Parts: sequence; C-alpha cells; structure tokens
Amino acid sequence: MEDTDAADHEPERRRGQVIMRRGQMEGSTTDQRLLDSRGPTDWVHTDPWRVLRIQSEFVEGFGALAELGPAISVFGSARSKPGEPDYEQGVELGHKLAAAGFAVITGGGPGAMEAANKGACEAGGVSVGLGIELPFESGLNTWVDIGINFRYFFARKTMFVKYAQGFVTMPGGFGTFDEIFEAITLVQTQKVTSFPIVLLGTSYWGGLMGWIRDVVLAGGKVSEKDLSLFTVTDDVDEAVSIMVAARIERERNWPDRGPLGVEPHRAE
Repeated sequence: MEDTDAADHEPERRRGQVIMRRGQMEGSTTDQRLLDSRGPTDWVHTDPWRVLRIQSEFVEGFGALAELGPAISVFGSARSKPGEPDYEQGVELGHKLAAAGFAVITGGGPGAMEAANKGACEAGGVSVGLGIELPFESGLNTWVDIGINFRYFFARKTMFVKYAQGFVTMPGGFGTFDEIFEAITLVQTQKVTSFPIVLLGTSYWGGLMGWIRDVVLAGGKVSEKDLSLFTVTDDVDEAVSIMVAARIERERNWPDRGPLGVEPHRAE
C-alpha cells in the first residue's frame, strides 16, 4: 500500500497531453527552449516539429490543387530521353489527355514525366508537377505550370490520388511500381471508387502481368476479379478513352461529388 501511495505522488511534468515522470522529466519547458535562442537548435529536427512540417505540406498541396478540376496522374521513368519511343508516347499522352479536358499530374521530373507535362502544356492544358527532394534529381521540369516540391513521399502520394480521376503508367522503375501497386490496392480495398488504372506498353508490362496470373493468381494470393482492376495496352487513344468513360460514369453516378466519388465538405 505504501508503494502505491508513493507512486500516486510521484513528481511529474506535463507537456501538452503528454505526462512525463522519473527519468523522462526534462529540465526545461517547451516555451523556455523556444524563447532561449542561446540554446541548441536540434529541436527544429525533432519528430513533433516534423509533424508541423508534414501538416504544412498537406496544406500547401490541398490549397494549390483544390480548384484543379478533372485530372489524370501519369507515371513513368525519369530516364526516358527525348526522341525515344517512351518519351514521344508520353508527349502524345499528355497532349490527348489535355485535349480531352484533363489536367495532367506527374512527379515533375525528367523523362516520361517531362514528356507528359510537355504534351499537356503544348495542348493548352494544365500541367502539374509534384516534385520530391532526392539527391539525384534536379527539380521540376520546365513544362510544369503548377509545381509543388515535397519532403515526404506519403504527402506527395496523397496528392497524386486525391486530385486525380485515374492513373496512366508508362514504363518505369521502382518508383513507378510503387505507384501502380498502391493505386491497385486502393481500388481493390475500395478506398477509392471509379478509379481506372492503365499500364501503357504490353511488351514492358507483359512479364509482370504473366507473373501475376501464373504465380500470384494461381497461388490464390489474388482473385480473378482483381485482374480487372487495371488495363494493359499499347494504344494511347484507348488509355484516354478509358479515362473519359470513367469520368462520364462518375458524373452520372455522383453528379455532386468530388473526383473520387467522395462528397465534398460544405460549409454550414
């Protein structure tokens, strides 16, 4: 009983909603560390401060893209070069998406991303680039009309999905794979609705599709209907028509709702 009473009167310090006791108690307050400019600046890099930074990235992204209108996210390799088939197909894709009334969202980098931005810009559409801090990439390409640079992948990836009505994926590497499978997972788990996914390049994606059918599906790790969550084609016109058809379907089923079939917030 004495031990319990002692614990009940254990000295403690509160930091907002956090309670610290014993060895976790700090010798200074948050205000003191904030106002005392003579101390170390390590606090700028701590996790609580990062939360505000992360919040600011969401706020900036939401603010910049809220009025974007119908848009398609396009993914592909940063290593495609002008004049190569993948690059030129990206230009064609961006142009035709813009002509169909879509803004084009890419990662804002070089290669296939630059190509899609270029096509959209040259067609008079809105060209968006969502960049990410990487040690080996050099910022947003010159064809971006609206550009946002992110520190955090997950904040950036939210923007790719939240403000797009579908994905078109060109040949690419690990980053492209990441976006494909995240999008397919979101559709499979019904986190997003009416969200078409197209993979351009049957020869490039054929091996992956064969593995999914012959190994993943055959092993019971996915179901047959999961293979209908995406389309593989070589035809840019088919890719664009799939996006247009999904937009028409969405407008018919959810005339007053946002790009993912989610009713937007209305002020009281």
